[in-house]
Amino acid sequence: MRLRSLLALFLALSLLPACKSQKEEAPAAPAKPATAAAAPTAPPAAQKPKIGLVLGLGGRGDQAFNDSALRGLEVWAAGVKYEEGGYKDASAEERQASIQDSLGQDQARRNLQVTPLGITPVVLQSRVAEDYEPNLQLLVDQGVSLSLGVGFMLENAVEAAAKRNPEMHFLLVDSPLLSAQNEPYTLPNVRTVVFREEEGCYLVGALAGLVTKTGKVGFVGGMEIPLVKRYEAGFRAGVAATNPKATVVANYTGSFTNFALGKQVGQDLLVKGTDVVFAAAGVDGLGAIQAVKEARDEGKPVYVIGVDSDPSHLAPKAVLSAVVKRVDLVVYETIRDQVQGHFQGGNLSLGLQEGGIAYAPVRLDFPGKDEALRKLEELKAKIISGDIKVPTHPDQLQTAKAGNGSH
Repeated sequence: MRLRSLLALFLALSLLPACKSQKEEAPAAPAKPATAAAAPTAPPAAQKPKIGLVLGLGGRGDQAFNDSALRGLEVWAAGVKYEEGGYKDASAEERQASIQDSLGQDQARRNLQVTPLGITPVVLQSRVAEDYEPNLQLLVDQGVSLSLGVGFMLENAVEAAAKRNPEMHFLLVDSPLLSAQNEPYTLPNVRTVVFREEEGCYLVGALAGLVTKTGKVGFVGGMEIPLVKRYEAGFRAGVAATNPKATVVANYTGSFTNFALGKQVGQDLLVKGTDVVFAAAGVDGLGAIQAVKEARDEGKPVYVIGVDSDPSHLAPKAVLSAVVKRVDLVVYETIRDQVQGHFQGGNLSLGLQEGGIAYAPVRLDFPGKDEALRKLEELKAKIISGDIKVPTHPDQLQTAKAGNGSH
């Protein structure tokens, strides 16, 4: 089933009515941060609504979360591609190629079509977290009809901007709105989307367990926060499902923006004997991928697994797979709803069943590959059916092992 249809179903059943635009001035905006930098926008055109995006700190070129959101906004919704100095039109072939590259191991969507929606993209990069809220207000002041916040770190900023501008619409990806008691709640002008990442991590963990020859696999995390702990928990559970004797060695960098540190941590894991490394750390993760690539280039039989988007083009001889979040399609379909007048606020949770999570195609060959892929599909079906309950924190691993019967 297409994610578009599932989004419509979820929204019809569980989301709040949208706020209608009001013809009144927004409150005074905070001063524009000196570090905010807007990407050039497409040439102005009559009647083209502006859609704005505030990137997470990894920024454009992170080969992961931000780039996926940019693909949904720019290539799919606006029909343009960003090149140094500005935007150029993207051909239908380029748009379709970007769809195929983003689909992951999801053959059911190979014929997915996206049509440009006649919008003008406005992209702001934040250099520090303090830029988020001023940049969201800057988008409102520039006349965007929908503002997109990419990453859980924007939760406070989106909440504040949405309350200050109740007539404007916002999308927050990767976090719900949280009350002072840390409980999820809704605002009628904010749509939030979270992913059940642990489900995809379980599958790539199972793959790592089947591929490892040393019996040691590595996990590179960014900040040691609940979101990344979900990655670790799912990965550990998946490894245990296919290789109970394997050891998972985890190391956190404490950031998402330090390529050199990520590379150093990746190298350290390889020195410790791991031969499959799962990199879930933003730009730090790109550093870990580079470490495995260099080791692979030296002839060492090691592999790396990416996150958010498929990084195979960065290290085609080393990337085994990736946990793919369909951020691009979530962004595109939210923009489509906005343009068509169907935007609604509320919370949405997407996993394997809804098509919001997938694993990237396994392109590299290894002994027993066909059987390994069959095993992954069996495990995927059990997760979707509820036969396997994937833990969301490492502390739950023993409970999951005793309860789901899959280990």
